[in-house]
Amino acid sequence: MTRSNAREIVAHLIYEMNINKDSADSLVDTTMDQDYYESLGQETEVYAERPNAKQLDYIRDCVRGIQEKQEELDGYLAKYAVGWSVSRISKVARAILHVAMYEALYVDDVPVDAAISEAVELTRKYEDEDVVSFVNGILGSFARELEAK
Repeated sequence: MTRSNAREIVAHLIYEMNINKDSADSLVDTTMDQDYYESLGQETEVYAERPNAKQLDYIRDCVRGIQEKQEELDGYLAKYAVGWSVSRISKVARAILHVAMYEALYVDDVPVDAAISEAVELTRKYEDEDVVSFVNGILGSFARELEAK
């Protein structure tokens, strides 16, 4: 499994967590259950290969961290989504934005440019080009702020 696949799984889990209000650990444990994971693999290519221990740690750490930092991440969204309330951003785009911002802020081995590039490509997989441009714009502004610090 690649880091990109693990990142996509994190976005799926964040999306689900925001809908069902499950805890990060419960959601990861349920998803990683052998039988459940295999059933997901039959439906969606990203689940075709199980994560190794390092990838599972990355997934769990990101989902936990995003849950813990959701208010902070939403603050960045509110700041850069000019003219939009956070609640108007699609749940898919919001989950992807949270993953990219969390990685840029808290995952040491992910360069900011890589987090943004991956987020834009992942958004392209699930949303139309208007949303892709929106996500790219928000993350570009976010990255410029990080560089200025």
